[in-house]
Amino acid sequence: MAHGPSRSAACGIFPDRGTNLCPLHRQADSQPLRHQGSPGCFLDCKRGFSVRSFGTGTHVKLPGPAPDKPNVYDFKTTYDQMYNDLLRKDKELYTQNGILHMLDRNKRIKPRPERFQNCKDLFDLILTCEERVYDQVVEDLNSREQETCQPVHVINVDIQDNHEEATLGAFLICELCQCIQHTEDMENEIDELLQEFEEKSGRTFLHTVCFY
Repeated sequence: MAHGPSRSAACGIFPDRGTNLCPLHRQADSQPLRHQGSPGCFLDCKRGFSVRSFGTGTHVKLPGPAPDKPNVYDFKTTYDQMYNDLLRKDKELYTQNGILHMLDRNKRIKPRPERFQNCKDLFDLILTCEERVYDQVVEDLNSREQETCQPVHVINVDIQDNHEEATLGAFLICELCQCIQHTEDMENEIDELLQEFEEKSGRTFLHTVCFY
């Protein structure tokens, strides 16, 4: 879930329905891109999950030559276009800070970043890595007209914006998904499970239930 740029990303993991006991969709919310880069991190430890990521911001932002000079793209921009743009601007800088590597990895996963608010797919579980993004996801879900009343659990665990934390966070979230997947009664067991993860990881988890 490494996010070097602005933090407004979302990321989703779906268990392969043919081999898993219960349908579980995990989606981590992101501000643009290293969280949109998070698919790569999750692919490393997905263990039976297919990965999908989303952004919640209005644009995708990648680090630029200075903190106040980010590279800003809209969601229609492909990873390949971003890659070539940064390659043209400063190959050495964006190779050194890992952005070109991240984009190269991303474009082998999907063509472009996706915005959560534009996605109408149904999820069982949505995971975010920043409280502000969690609030954006919950606000968006609660603003939608309820049609099926299918519940979706939204969980947040704050993960610092650096590569080491992103990697550790990816494994923590993958482990959480596996544990949830193997619960006999997700609705009644999830709060106790999250409490166990809080004690185990030393992190605070936020949790709410929305309905489609």
